[in-house]
This record gives sequence, C-alpha cells and structure tokens, in this order.
Amino acid sequence: MKKRWLSNSSAGYAAVLAGCLTVAMVAGYTSVASQVDDDAYDWMFRRNPPPPAPARSVILAIDDATLSSMGGVRNIRAILANTLERIAAAARPELVAIDLVLADRGDPAEDQRLEGALAQTRNLVLCTVLENGVWENPLSAFSKHAVAVGHAFADQQSKDGVTRRISLEWAESRERHWALALEAFRLERGAGAILESPEDLQIGGSVIRSRYSDHRPLWIRYAPDAIPRISVKTLLDQPALLNRLNGQAVFLGVYSTTAARDRVVTPLGDGVRIPGLEVNAQAFETLRRGDLLVDASNLSVVAFCGIIAILAGLIFAYSSGLPAYSMGAALLLAAHSVPFLIFQRGIVFPYFAPLSSAWLTVAGAASYQHFVVRRKLLRSEDERTRYRQAIQFVTHEMRTPLTAIQGSSELMGRYNLNDDKRKQIAQMINSESKRLARMIQTFLDMERLSDGQMDLKSDPFAARELIEACLERVRPIAERKNIGLRIAGDPAGSLRGDRELMEYALYNLLTNAVKYSSSNTEIEVASRPDGQQLRLSVKDQGMGMDATELKKIFQRFYRTRRAEASGEQGSGIGLSIVEQIVQHHGGRMEVTSAPGQGSCFTAVLPALVAVSNSR
Repeated sequence: MKKRWLSNSSAGYAAVLAGCLTVAMVAGYTSVASQVDDDAYDWMFRRNPPPPAPARSVILAIDDATLSSMGGVRNIRAILANTLERIAAAARPELVAIDLVLADRGDPAEDQRLEGALAQTRNLVLCTVLENGVWENPLSAFSKHAVAVGHAFADQQSKDGVTRRISLEWAESRERHWALALEAFRLERGAGAILESPEDLQIGGSVIRSRYSDHRPLWIRYAPDAIPRISVKTLLDQPALLNRLNGQAVFLGVYSTTAARDRVVTPLGDGVRIPGLEVNAQAFETLRRGDLLVDASNLSVVAFCGIIAILAGLIFAYSSGLPAYSMGAALLLAAHSVPFLIFQRGIVFPYFAPLSSAWLTVAGAASYQHFVVRRKLLRSEDERTRYRQAIQFVTHEMRTPLTAIQGSSELMGRYNLNDDKRKQIAQMINSESKRLARMIQTFLDMERLSDGQMDLKSDPFAARELIEACLERVRPIAERKNIGLRIAGDPAGSLRGDRELMEYALYNLLTNAVKYSSSNTEIEVASRPDGQQLRLSVKDQGMGMDATELKKIFQRFYRTRRAEASGEQGSGIGLSIVEQIVQHHGGRMEVTSAPGQGSCFTAVLPALVAVSNSR
C-alpha cells in the first residue's frame, strides 16, 4: 500500500513553465506580435540585402515628365500605343508586362490603334485588378493578343503600408489569376503550365516554395537601384535607348507621383514610396535570382519555443545564483539571435514568439526558484532546527532512563544486595530499558513514515475489534487515575489498511486523553459511518486547548500547554505520527477543543463498505 507521488514542487514548476509558454504562444498571434515580427523582418532585411546580380528587367516609366509632354492621363492609351509601336519597330524584348488596367472602352480610334500595337508585341502580359469583388479584366479586343493576364496587387498583404510580399495567386468570384510577376517569370523561363502543390509551385526547372494558404505569399528581395528605369519620354526622344530593351523583361506602366494609384513603402526603410509597377518588377527579379525567402513551419516555431522553455526550466532547476542567471541571459541572447541567423539562410522565423517565450519562461523559472524553492529551503532549515532541538530534547529524555539503568547496575555490582532488592533493581532496569526502546522505536517510526519507507498492509478489519483491543490495552492506565472508558453506541463500520498501525494511532489518542484528563472523568470512543467515510473519534473531559494550539497540534515536537502544565513527559511527536498514519490510509484528522471543555480527536477514514448514517 506504499504510494509514490509526484513532487508537488516539480508539478508546480512544470505548470508555471507550461503557463508561461502558453501565454507566449498565444501572444504570438496578436496584432502587436505581428507588428513586432514585421519590424524585425525589416531590420534583418536591411542587414541582409540580396546578392548583387545583373538585372534582366527594365522599368519603362510613364512618369510625370511623360504625362506633361504627351497630354496627361487622358491620353494614356495613346502614349501606351506609341511606346509599343516604337518597341515593336526597333527592339526585341524578352517580354512586355503592362501594369495598366485596360478594362474600359475609350476613344474608338485610340482603342483600335492600341489593339494594333498590342498585336505587334511579343510575349505580352496584361494585368487585372479586383474591385469590389469583381475582376477588371482587359477588354477582349486587348486580351486576345496577350499570352497571359496576371493580377497586379502590390500591397494586398500589407497591414502597415510596407509591402514586404505579394500574393502569387488570387482567386475570387470563381476566377483565379497568377501574379503579373509570376506570369512574366514563366514566359522568361519559356515554361508552359504552372505545376502546383499545397506547398510549392514549379515553373520549368524552378521550384518556388509558397504555401497554398493565404494566396501563396512571396517575400520580395528588394535590390535598391538594381533595375534600370527609363522614362517613356526619354525613350521616345532618344531612340538609341531602345537597344537597352533587347532580351529584357520590360515592365511598362505609370510611374507618376500623382497618377499612380498604388504607391507603397518598402522594407528598405528610406521612406520613399514606389509604384506597384516597380514592386512587380522587383518580384520578377526575386523569382529570377532564386534567392527566395520561405516561412518557417508552425511546427518548427512551436518546437523551438518548447525547447527554450525546457532549457529555462533545466537551468533554474539544476543551478542557482550567478551561474543560473548567466545561463538565463545566454538563453535570452540566443532567442534574440536565432531568428537573425536563420534569416541569413533564407528562412523567415517569427521574432516575437521565441522572444516572449524566452523572457516569460526565464522570468517564470527564476521567480519560481526565488519565491518557492527559497521558501522551501527556509522551511527545510526550520525543520532542521526543530529536528536538532528534538535531538537535544531526546538526548535529555534518554538521559533519565540511562542514568537509572547505569545507577542500578552499579548498585548491583558494588553492593551485596538481598534477593528482594536485586529483584526490585532488575525490574527497574527492565522498565527503563523498555521505556528507552519505545522512545527509539517512536522516532524510527516517525522517520520511516515521513520518508514513505514503511510498507502498509491492506487487510480488512472491523472498527469494533480495533476499539476493543485498544481499550483493553489502555484500561490499566486509566484505572490508576479512576478515569472511565466508554464506547458510544454500537461501533459500526469496517476499514481496510494496516491494523497494527491503526492500533498504534488509536492507542496514542487514548493514552493522550488519559494523560491530560483529570481523575474521575470519562473518555468516550465512537465509530460512526458517514456515507463513504468512517468517523473514529476519542473524546475526553480534560483541560482542552485554544485555537492557537489547535493549529500546531500535529507539528513535530510541539508540546502543548496542557502537557507542560500536567508535567507529562513526551517527545511531542506522537500526534504527528498519528496524522501521518491516517493520511497514509487516505484519511484526515479533525480536532475540536476549547479550554476547560475537553478535546475530541476524530480520524475521518475511507470506509470499507459505504454505509448510510441511519441517525
């Protein structure tokens, strides 16, 4: 019946760490955490620019100078047609991606001219946008000349105005479009259909890691000043510049500071806004270079945060003081550094979740050690002090029987005593040695019970048999003080456990009742079933105890005022052992007492068979 329980300290420590980790992980999904992750990404991005590489694209910009010299926005289709005609006549670009919405009908003559220019353009990619849930696709007269139509969302993923990534795929109203940059990349690679899976896209021999969820986001690796930008006005004024378009992917669109409707901020941190035309060109270059960033999996984030929590727990579980805090600081430094180190390998790892996990678990573990373990240490030191005092007390108590034994043995050896005197001294030695043995056994029993080293039996026995056996043993002591022993009612109920230990507990309660009761009083023993429990009580008519003493009555080596007043000898551990025995049997002790009104000690134990109280 010996039980092994998980240490309350260990369970509490694990619960604190688990709670800290849970709070950190939940906080990682808040808007504050998202903003911290974005700011950390911008900082890491600026310190890890993409490797320098020659661009394979050119931005052909319809800028303010072009609009001013060629009639403004109202002539945008004429400007576009004129530009495409010049390109078709004198250049041979790899492809032309137009970031202009051509969904509405304009002047018939201009539309007809533009249609003719589009028909002459090789590898043409047109764009579409989503407005109020409806795709604004190019007119069929224009789209029939395009190899592909891609969406031109440049800031759809941005919550703070900073465009860090774009969606490679967008589906709405039963219609799906790939990104303009992705369609341009497909044409540049000469690939056919885009092969897709839930985790990636395959274009020719290139695999793009982009999950199906959240519109397949692509992190853009902006390369400052890496993409040449030519004004349409300059191109038309200087025809020789058309040679720079040969073999290049041309991104043609509005670059005006006033006319471009999608102007965004980049993670470069310079505060300069760029139009969506350049965002799509930068996305194309990112795909072409192949230096793609991928998101860390949710499982890896959770695993990393869990490892942080475990390490924090181990640090403060097995060390303390300066070494523990030094290792805790190192763990915090690692939590700060790991996302940056992983970013250098092309993986975007959340910053807030591991950071909050490290700070909360380290703080929680350190606080637990300081407030709980330290308190336990102080309690242990108090126990050690009390134990030392008890040893001193026991040494003092043992001195009396040892002195008696020593003196009696000297008398027997030094003097020629008659038989009656020798018999008297022998009886004294025997009595004192038994007293000494009982004292030693009591302390041994206490320690064995405290350490869980005593094996408890599991035998059924009746409460009546237990009570009658104990009363029979204590009756001679009670008769010396003319104290009556009475069984209240008919003791009912049965128990399961170690009968020998239960006899020890009940006998201890009875002897205490006799010790601290006046002569010509009565002690009452009762056993009352109460549902699933059995209430075994010993009630006396002694001097009683106040509320302060009742709080300490089961503490080791505590001696009550009634013990000191009565002059009774004792180690102050009997009731402590009684409580431990009852607790090891799955029960608890209850005490009611008042000064001058006696005391009632009740052991509330699990009954062998549930009995309803008929009273």
